[in-house]
Amino acid sequence: MESVRFGTSELQLEVQSLRDCIAEQSAQIASLTERIAQMDILIKYYEEQLLLAKRRQFGASSEQLDAESRQQLSLFNEAEVLADKSLPEPELEEISYQRKKQKGKREQDLSGLPVERTEYELPPEQRICPECGGQMDDIGVHIHRELKLIPAKVIVEEQAVHTYACHPCGQAGDHTPIVTAQAPRPLISGSLASPSLVAHLMTQKYQNGLPLYRLEKGFQFDGVNISRQTMANWIITCAENLLLSIYLLLITYLLEEPSLHTDETTYQVLREPNRAAQTKSYEWVDRTSGCAEHPIVIYDYKETRNREHPKEFLKNFKGYLHTDGYDVYHGLPPDITIVGCWAHYMSRLYIQVEMPQVLPLRHSA
Repeated sequence: MESVRFGTSELQLEVQSLRDCIAEQSAQIASLTERIAQMDILIKYYEEQLLLAKRRQFGASSEQLDAESRQQLSLFNEAEVLADKSLPEPELEEISYQRKKQKGKREQDLSGLPVERTEYELPPEQRICPECGGQMDDIGVHIHRELKLIPAKVIVEEQAVHTYACHPCGQAGDHTPIVTAQAPRPLISGSLASPSLVAHLMTQKYQNGLPLYRLEKGFQFDGVNISRQTMANWIITCAENLLLSIYLLLITYLLEEPSLHTDETTYQVLREPNRAAQTKSYEWVDRTSGCAEHPIVIYDYKETRNREHPKEFLKNFKGYLHTDGYDVYHGLPPDITIVGCWAHYMSRLYIQVEMPQVLPLRHSA
């Protein structure tokens, strides 16, 4: 009987040992499953980072070429691409002076444009009634509106400045008074550039993104020869002599605001003295907040990303500065209060929650 009890006890120990082993194996399996899930997240993260790095290294020029290629191809078939004959023709509004029509969107769109009106009337001899021979009266006018485009034209403006001398004084003595009429000062001394021409070049290049070689071709089509080098010289000269003072004044107004936004981004400059074309430069951007009465955006080009640049630019600023978590913004004068960016904070928080052992949370200021 005792041997049976001993055998039963030994069996119970074996069962308990198996249960403990199964529990241990289950815990290990659960741990490995969790680890595999974490590794899957890490793999996806590193794949995304690798893809992003490849795009930054190799994708910029190819993507730019692809965009330019698509744009170049669309120059010749843009009408065919955009055309859709199934769409109805825009409604042409017939307006009669015998009825009042509520002012709509078209009236608002055309309200700021000058109006050139052409009257179409019958001569008196054609206003005879074909039935009774009596005189026909004007009973109404219908107006059809079209948008008329007047192409720009280039003219030569001659400014003839007259000079006057007193002949009696010259004949009576050895001194002749001379007076010259007042005339506008040339934009660039000894140049054909006028304010309207340079303003047109700057608008087309920087606002509409039109390269100077295309502007050169456009002028040639109109019979005017202005080389792109000449246009570049005009733009740079006027920027340095005239626009620089406005730029400095805008910086003064910007630094008087109670709150600002700032950031920096990489910028590539070709043919820069003593620097390779692949060298990274930086464009520091400072702008007013959305509450500012007059929005101002300042682009400040620098060759590096050093701390001295924002420290020097913002040395006269007192207020709140909205930035990301870049360290250089945290060594500014004490009158500047750094305000962190929620977008950057939430993105870092998301990464920290998903992959705590890889990217620890870094708090913005």
